[in-house]
Amino acid sequence: MSKISKLFKGSSSSGSSSSSSSKSKHHRSKGGPSPQEAIHRLRETEEMLTKKQEYLEKRIEQEVATAKKHGTKNKRAALQALKRKKRLEQQLTQIDGTLSTIEFQREALENSHTNTEVLKNMGFAAKAMKQVHENMDVDKIDDLMQDITEQQDVAREISEAISGPFGEQFDEDELLAELEELEQEDLEESMKSMGGLPSVPSSKLPSSRPSRASESITQAYMIMFVFSVTCKSVIPFDRVFQ
Repeated sequence: MSKISKLFKGSSSSGSSSSSSSKSKHHRSKGGPSPQEAIHRLRETEEMLTKKQEYLEKRIEQEVATAKKHGTKNKRAALQALKRKKRLEQQLTQIDGTLSTIEFQREALENSHTNTEVLKNMGFAAKAMKQVHENMDVDKIDDLMQDITEQQDVAREISEAISGPFGEQFDEDELLAELEELEQEDLEESMKSMGGLPSVPSSKLPSSRPSRASESITQAYMIMFVFSVTCKSVIPFDRVFQ
């Protein structure tokens, strides 16, 4: 009886352990693998299938060489080699399709994982931005900007007031006109002080070509007039011909 009881106890204990292990496996399967783990396993599968491809390609080359070797000498062996080559080619075609499916699945999983991380980070940034903006009031910001604008206007007015000309301001055109009038008056007074322009001879000039003496006298009058205007002094007539 003791042996039977021990047997039932052992079976019960093994059953409990198997049930606990199945529960743990069920718990793991319920949680599911992480994206990184799934991507890693897909990569391992790709590497395994790639190695299988290389092996099949070498076997195909060997079977082709065997078929060529036997040729017409041993048709049976050559045909068997070609049959094996056909089976290997079928396997290679299947592996190519499987690799394409696995690569597509891995790329889709990587893109999904990337999008998930991007969305997670964007959500994290949005929460941080929301937390920063909690202490900000739009109305207060508008008031602050208005105050800044007003202070800038005041500073501009102060700068213009400081940099502007100090004292009375006059019209420059009026001052230039007044200066011209003073110069004209000064010229008239200087002409009066000189007794006016030198008198022109009253005698009638000869109708023929003027002589050298008359030309010299005319030039002397011109020199006296120009010098009188520029130097504001009168030159005696007799000094011109010295």
